[in-house]
Amino acid sequence: MLELRNVSKHFLGTPAVKDVSFRALPGEITGYLGPNGSGKSTTMKMITGLIATTSGDILFNGEPIRRDLIAWKQRLGYVPEEPYLYSHLSGLEYLMMVGQLRNLPGKPTAERIDGLLRLFSLHRDRHAAISSYSKGMRQKILLSAALLHNPEIILLDEPFSGLDVGTGLVLRSLIQELAARGKVMLFSSHELETVERVCSHVVILHRGRIVADDSIESLRTLMSVPTLEGIFSQLAVEQDTAAISREIADLIQA
Repeated sequence: MLELRNVSKHFLGTPAVKDVSFRALPGEITGYLGPNGSGKSTTMKMITGLIATTSGDILFNGEPIRRDLIAWKQRLGYVPEEPYLYSHLSGLEYLMMVGQLRNLPGKPTAERIDGLLRLFSLHRDRHAAISSYSKGMRQKILLSAALLHNPEIILLDEPFSGLDVGTGLVLRSLIQELAARGKVMLFSSHELETVERVCSHVVILHRGRIVADDSIESLRTLMSVPTLEGIFSQLAVEQDTAAISREIADLIQA
């Protein structure tokens, strides 16, 4: 189980995440939602150990991850929001490098890489430089790298970005399959329809604070709103979207 207890993060004294607490359980898909700038990616980076918390604790199975960050990262798979890759390497070379950095056994890892490249429809381009890859292809490489070591917990920050419809459907099914096999799945996405179809549980962040932490079904009942989009709009959107859209249309037609 992944657990955050009163986690906060300040940058130059300015709070980005404020007293955040929630749990993500094995076998459950937890959606982590919020408007741009709400602190989602900052939270993800703290969970991965890329940045330190200002206060609070992040625990896995009851143990603070800061006690042994190297061991923690060995159990973790992470797809960041931005596809930071070594673009001069080929897709195959990049995944081989990831396997070596994780000290994975040579032959089984090579076979797993070959399988991932085939299943993500990248095998034909495996020797091409990543600099020539489309955004969707780069996203597939990131996904492959995150899954290569069979992690216990998988963090996905906007994982559907750039994916074609077919691969998006595969990823949606894969998230469900991995959860069914006991993985801890936490993912952030702006695609609320996908979150609603995939997640059993959502945590909604607004201005660095949690404004909802419950099952989608419970939130629907509690708020008398039929869709996750409606729930999100009520809890985390401060603007009158209809009024803004009318003003934009009026402006361009003036």
